[in-house]
Amino acid sequence: MVQSPPKLLTIDEFIANYGDSNSCELIDGELTEMEPTGPHEQVSAFLGRKLNVEIDRLDLPYFIPHRCLIKLLGTTTAFRPDVLVLDQTRLINEPLWQQEPVITSGNSIKLIAEVVSTNWQNDYARKVEDYALLGIPEYWIVDYLGMGGREYIGKPKQPTITICTLREDEYQRQLFQKGDRLISSILPDLQLTAQLIFAASGVFNA
Repeated sequence: MVQSPPKLLTIDEFIANYGDSNSCELIDGELTEMEPTGPHEQVSAFLGRKLNVEIDRLDLPYFIPHRCLIKLLGTTTAFRPDVLVLDQTRLINEPLWQQEPVITSGNSIKLIAEVVSTNWQNDYARKVEDYALLGIPEYWIVDYLGMGGREYIGKPKQPTITICTLREDEYQRQLFQKGDRLISSILPDLQLTAQLIFAASGVFNA
């Protein structure tokens, strides 16, 4: 039996049919189901809360939207990050924002964090490339189960946070494990260790 290839969607079709769903992304026109677990959501929520506290402390014009898509112009790809920090002073330049929570410019984004799940290859490879091309200054890969390949998180594999900082048009990666304090160029005074984030999943003890 020959299986027919999946029907490819345009960006507009995806936004119209799945824009309100938190469980789908569009990658090269293919609908990608996201299946976050409870621990995944615990880590995302913890991270968002800690970042919000620091944003508030510094009185920065940033915020974390509850639901938002990143549309890569000129492609049939739209990502839905787990945690997205936006600069509200730049939203005036976003052509879709007044009608729907869709971002098209990397200038509007300060930081993205993806909490790794079973499709870890997208987080470590595909999104690293696309987010760099978009010009997003900082991208966190939060791998609380140590699922990524050894070429990304080392050997033996263990829970790891990779912070990718944009230098010119490429990301420089730094790995954080166990009690390492995270180093962020966007929030340089952030007092947060890798282990505290891992512990938020309920899978590990801090």
